[in-house]
Amino acid sequence: MKKIKIATDWLEACAGCHMSLLDIDERLVELLKHVEFSSSPITDLKHPPSDGVDVGILTGAIGNSHQVEAARLMRERAKTLVAMGDCAVFGGICTMRNFFDTKEVLRRGYVESESTVDGKVPESEDLGKLLDKALPVNQVVEVDVYLPGCPPSADAIYFVLSELVAGRRPVLAGEVLKYD
Repeated sequence: MKKIKIATDWLEACAGCHMSLLDIDERLVELLKHVEFSSSPITDLKHPPSDGVDVGILTGAIGNSHQVEAARLMRERAKTLVAMGDCAVFGGICTMRNFFDTKEVLRRGYVESESTVDGKVPESEDLGKLLDKALPVNQVVEVDVYLPGCPPSADAIYFVLSELVAGRRPVLAGEVLKYD
C-alpha cells in the first residue's frame, strides 16, 4: 500500500499544535507505517513538495503576507487541507490584535514593550507585511477538515489522521472534541 504524504506548516502560531502532534507518542510509530511526512516546520524541508501531498495541515492564524503565500501554496499542493487548532480554525488568540491599528501593534511590540531598549519597527522588503487583521485559514483558502482545540488533543489529531489514512473524511464528535 502506498504511503499517504503529509505536509505541515505553522503560520501565526505558538507551536502547541505541533507539540500535540508529537504527543501521539507510540501511536506515531504505527501511523508512520502508513504515512510519510514530507515537510514540516520541524524538519529541513519546510514547504510541501511541488508534486503535491495527500494531506496538508496548517496551524496558526494568517497574520502577514508571507503566511498568505504559505497557505495558498499548501492549498495548491494538498488534496485535503486540514486547519488544526483554534488559531487556524477561528483565528484564536492571534485575533486579539484585531482590536488595534496595525501601526500601534508594531510600535507596541518593537518599541514600547517593557523589555525593549532602543527599539524600532523592522523594515525590509524581505519581511512579510502585517495584515490589517489576523485571519482564520478559511478566510484565505478553502479548508476541507477543521480540527479545533488549543491545542487539539493528541487523541483528536490521531483520530483525524487515522480517518484520512483510511480514506474517510473525519467526523468530529463526542470525546474527540472534549476540552479540558
